[in-house]
Formats: sequence, C-alpha cells, structure tokens
Amino acid sequence: MKQKYNWYSPRDKALAQRRRRAKRIVENINATAQDKFGERKAQFESLFGTTGKGFYIESPFHCDYGDNIRLGDNFYANTGCVILDAAAVTFGKNCMLGPQVGIYTATHPLDAELRAQGLEASLPITIGDDVWIGGNATLLAGVSLGNRVVVGAGSVVTKSFGDDVVIAGNPAKIMKKNSI
Repeated sequence: MKQKYNWYSPRDKALAQRRRRAKRIVENINATAQDKFGERKAQFESLFGTTGKGFYIESPFHCDYGDNIRLGDNFYANTGCVILDAAAVTFGKNCMLGPQVGIYTATHPLDAELRAQGLEASLPITIGDDVWIGGNATLLAGVSLGNRVVVGAGSVVTKSFGDDVVIAGNPAKIMKKNSI
C-alpha cells in the first residue's frame, strides 16, 4: 500500500531553526573526545527526543533535527551514522548499527516542477527490538523493521519487513527466516 506524502518546504523558518540547533549540538558531540562518556551522553540526551538506558554512538554522527529520534535501551551506532529525521525514527531495545549506516525519513518528488519548488516529504521509520543493521546499509522513508531482523551490509531497504528475517540486497529482500 502506497503512503500519501505531505509535501513541505524545508526552508520553513521554524524547521531551519530546529536544524541549526541540532547542528550546533552535533558539532559539539563530534568534537568531544570519545572517552568523555558522561559529557557525550548528556549532549545526546539534550538532542534526542528520548533515550533508553545504555546507549553509545561513535563519532562522527549526523542528524537533521535530533528531537525526532527515539532510542530504546542498549542502542549502539558505529562511526559515520547518518539519521535524516524529518519524521520520527524509533529504535527498539538492543539495536546495533554498523559503520556508515544511513536512515533517511526524507524523500523528494519525482516531478521536476515540485522538486524545483524545493519541496520534500518525510515518512517515519520504525525499527523493532534486537535488530542488527550492517555497515553501509540504507533505510528509506516509511520503512518498518520487525523484531530480530538482520540487515546485510550494503543493503538498501525500500519496504517494510516483519519479525525474524535476514534481509540483504538492493533492494533488500528476504534471504532467510531467522529461527531461534
């Protein structure tokens, strides 16, 4: 089922102000030594909508707004993680992201005239519990991953998947069922 987009202008002053706030915090985080756990944790907590217990994010990290990101307990993101959070990005507990993972809620129109107007849309991304996303994987706007999903390195996830699957490829497809 196709989702309906609500087009908006990212040039909106309120949105631009939120992005500037996030950029300042992210620049401070990325400039803070990795071994200053408490300082980095406090900065991430001021940036994100919610954080669970026991999260760690390697530098460099990038996001658009930050306040649309919700972390479950025991979250880990390796170096180079990019979360374009124009819409909500929700992680369950025990999620791990490999290096250079991209999570993109924003999308742009296929129609050249709309694109020329600078319009974009966003759809939320939801990631279940116990999910492992391999390095250089990309999740696109509107996808949901169930619990205990493994995403192979380099995959491009363009649609949603349920629980207990290993997915890989471009576009990602089910490689096998994950049985416990």
